[in-house]
Parts: sequence; C-alpha cells; structure tokens
Amino acid sequence: GFAAADPMSSSDAPEDGPKETSSVSQNISDAEAFKILLEMKLKKRQKKPSLPSTVTELDTEDGSKVYVVGTAHFSDSSKKDVVKTIQEVQPDVVVVELCQYRVSMLKMDERTLLKEAKEINLEKLQQAIKQNGVMSGLMQMLLLKVSAHITEQLGMAPGGEFREAFKEASKVPFCKFHLGDRPIPVTFKRAIAALSFWQKVKLAWGLCFLSDPISKDDVEKCKQKDLLEQMMAEMIGEFPDLHRTIVSERDIYLTYMLKQAAKQIELPRASETEPRRYIPAVVVGVVGMGHVPGIEKNWNSDLNIQEIMSVPPPSASSKIFKLVVKATVFGLMGYGCYRIGQRTVQFILSMPAAQSYLQKLTEIRSQH
Repeated sequence: GFAAADPMSSSDAPEDGPKETSSVSQNISDAEAFKILLEMKLKKRQKKPSLPSTVTELDTEDGSKVYVVGTAHFSDSSKKDVVKTIQEVQPDVVVVELCQYRVSMLKMDERTLLKEAKEINLEKLQQAIKQNGVMSGLMQMLLLKVSAHITEQLGMAPGGEFREAFKEASKVPFCKFHLGDRPIPVTFKRAIAALSFWQKVKLAWGLCFLSDPISKDDVEKCKQKDLLEQMMAEMIGEFPDLHRTIVSERDIYLTYMLKQAAKQIELPRASETEPRRYIPAVVVGVVGMGHVPGIEKNWNSDLNIQEIMSVPPPSASSKIFKLVVKATVFGLMGYGCYRIGQRTVQFILSMPAAQSYLQKLTEIRSQH
C-alpha cells in the first residue's frame, strides 16, 4: 500500500514561532506526544457513530472495527458518505479500491483525464502493448477512453470518492492510507485467460472498432456496476468466468486487504522495559457497492490470495492460439487503421512486435 504523509508530522513545531515553544516541545517525549494526540483522536471518535445507510459494519476476532462504505462511481452523495464516515469514526487506516497502477486517480481531475484520453495515439498504444501484452494494452487504453467519455457526459471524473477519502484521511492524526485492490494488469490477464478463443476474437474486434463506447444508459449502469466488467460484457455478452475474474476474485482480495489493515495497533512505549500494549484498530474501506456483498460473504473465511494473483502459464496449444489471437488483433488493428490511412498500416506492420508474430506464425505453419 502507499501511506499518506502523516498529517501531524508537518505541524510538529511552528517554523517561525518563538524560541521558548521549541524547548517546551523538547521536554515532551515522543510517546507522550503520541499519547496526547491519540487521546484527542479517541475523544473525537464517536462511540455510536451516526453513519450513512451505505456503510456496512464488520468486526474482527480481536475487536477491531471495519466500516465499509459502498459507493456508486460518479456519484456526489457517495463522496459525502465517505467524508461523513471518516469524520465520525476517526479511523487508523483508510483502504480504497485502487491499486498502484491507478494511483494517478488521486491526482487526476476532470481536465487532466479528458486531456489524457484525447491524447491516445499509436505511440501510447504501442507503449501499453509493450508493457502489458496486446490484449491488456488495448484494454488499458479502452478503460481510459471510456472513463474520459463518461467524464465528458457527466462532467465528473471517476475516482471522486477516493480523492475525498485521501483528503479526509490526511486530516485524521496517525491515519494510514492503503491501496486495497488487486493490480489491474493481473485482473486483465486473468480475465483474458478465462475467455474462449471466439470470445477473445470478439473482444479484440470490439476493442479495435470502438467508436462510441458508451451510451447514457450505460453510464447509469456503470454507476452501480464495475466499469471494466460492464465494458467487457457490452462487447462479449455476460458470462460467469468474466464476473469471477473481474469481481468475485477482487472481492476476496479486498476482504484480505481490509483484514490486514484491521490488525491491532501497538501503543508506543516510554521505555524498552515497559510491556507492549495493543488496542483494536478502526478501519474505513471505500469500495464500489458491487463489492460489498462479496466482502461480507468472505469476511469470516480463511483467504488465500496466492491463487488469485497468479497468471496461468500458457500450454503449447494455447501458445499457438495466442499467436493467432495476436495476429488477429494486429490484423484488426491494421484493418481499422486502413480505414484511417495506409501509412498507419505500414507503421503497425513495421512494429517489432507485429514482425515477430508474423515470423512465429510462419514458423508454426512450416512445421505442420
């Protein structure tokens, strides 16, 4: 995860204050200062917090409390729910449904997002393909394009609820900020691995000829549903494997991360000889409402996340199959670009990746 700068650290001593104050603050040990601040925080923490109806309360075996705020993406009321919950419970950790690949969402506003998406060009696409493989690269670009499209229609960038959570967490003393979602490349790769040959071809086709990816009705659906799942379902139709890799597995991952965040907190000790003391933690989780039932269902299970972090190794037959899919994708990209201009086709065919696929395909064919 990545921790927010501790808001207290920047305000320990006034920069231009009178000299006496610094000598006073030096007389207070760190442990005492921590104690005073912690007491202030605990006083502010409501014993019976008045929470929005979107909040689900979960407990751990050692008495820690986890408040899960189920949010609708692109919703102003969700932002308010997040702020109110964090203010009421004064958490020790805030966990959001983001991964390190989407941390930029915390900094991006509407303008930046639109600008980013409008600047999607072949160079960016090539870079995404190089980093994540053809299908994942295309899907990454698609996600950006769809987000920008919604931003334009609603005048609201996605991730508002996470930006509010980040801001509020930084106002609470000793509050850490964790990223709780599975890395998006793992989700992409596992989702693609779960597709049949024709579903992959259909997806590739959909990705290449996406002109207007989303209607007003779709935007309404996206408020409730997972954006990635919604998009893929639009292109290939609903099927259970897709929901499993995109939603259910991430429910498990998010539950695991919330439980990790809810470990008891050790109080600072004035000396090494003092016995260690722990208090239960208070955690706020900010996740899309579609994940809340899954988190509740998994809460009391023993979770193994190794399994859902692996990308299955390709078998010999699926390697050939992968090459065919890649060649199909390049073919489709080529054809799509052919409608734009032949210079682009030559550019795609001259891409080292395209050349190596063509070469491998030729080799496979000559072996049979």
